[in-house]
Amino acid sequence: MTIWNKFTATSLLAIGAASMASAGEITVYTALEEEEVAAYVDAAQQALPDTEINVLRLSTGQLGARLLAEAGNPRADLIWGWAVSAMMDPRILEMLEPYAPAGVDVLPATFRDSEDRWFAPIGYMGAFCVNTARLEEKGLPMPKSWKDLENPAFKGEVLMPDPNSSGTGYLHVNAVLQGMGEEAGWAQLEAVDPNMAQYTSSGSKPCKSARVGEYTVGISLAFTAMQSIQEGYPLAMVFPEGGVGYELEASGLMASSDNKEEVKAFLDWTMSDEAIGLYQQYKALITVPGVDASKASKDAGLPADISTILADIDFVESAKNQVAVKETWREKLGR
Repeated sequence: MTIWNKFTATSLLAIGAASMASAGEITVYTALEEEEVAAYVDAAQQALPDTEINVLRLSTGQLGARLLAEAGNPRADLIWGWAVSAMMDPRILEMLEPYAPAGVDVLPATFRDSEDRWFAPIGYMGAFCVNTARLEEKGLPMPKSWKDLENPAFKGEVLMPDPNSSGTGYLHVNAVLQGMGEEAGWAQLEAVDPNMAQYTSSGSKPCKSARVGEYTVGISLAFTAMQSIQEGYPLAMVFPEGGVGYELEASGLMASSDNKEEVKAFLDWTMSDEAIGLYQQYKALITVPGVDASKASKDAGLPADISTILADIDFVESAKNQVAVKETWREKLGR
């Protein structure tokens, strides 16, 4: 198993040396969190001992840029666990070959492509990660909504991912815009901007920075919040009123792959009972019917019925508007 968390001179040379993985190995592009990748790939490698699984892990935005840059000479055999709003870009869909993995038929239609180019058994949700110790130390009120983050007392105390590089950043912005409408949504984001210490390229970094007390509020991932609480950090996971953003993590077979049988076996594994059991350890959002949330998620405060906290997201609109939203973000809030 090889995992490239970012491009180094060595990994660039390795990928550039061949246009596709050799027989018996596959090159996987993913935006899943590093902790998940390690656990999933270790299990998949044991289930598929004759296939070497090479993984390149990039942020959502970086992964999309990489795929488009390689469009004339694709290097990946498959895309695994990537934001469906990004996957639905027509330029990306053209690169995918229809395949329905074993077991995918259990997924509701909302979570799979009608032409079988992608499927999403998992997803991720946003959350406010609030350091309760720092909150108390600074005498700040517990924020329950985006409106609360306008309070000047939070100046320099809030961290958030940039939607141009982070899928987590985009899901938060998208939820505000779809929930409040374009005009009111942008006004809300602009109202919070003066309190932002930084916009990060990583979706998990704001929560990780908040949990160690560098900032009070990290607008981030529910997964990272749950993990932090489980590890004993003084953190509260808050789902903003009005609906929290979420994203589906989709996978699909690259039409250009020379190793399609190995890729199909890997995609079959991602819908296996073993894989679904692992999802329960890491994911707040599992789209497979009948699968319960993990004990860690319940202990951290995730409600039994997460539909009560999710924003009403139109993923077709999310995909269609993504370029325009990111351009507007750069114009209004780019730093």
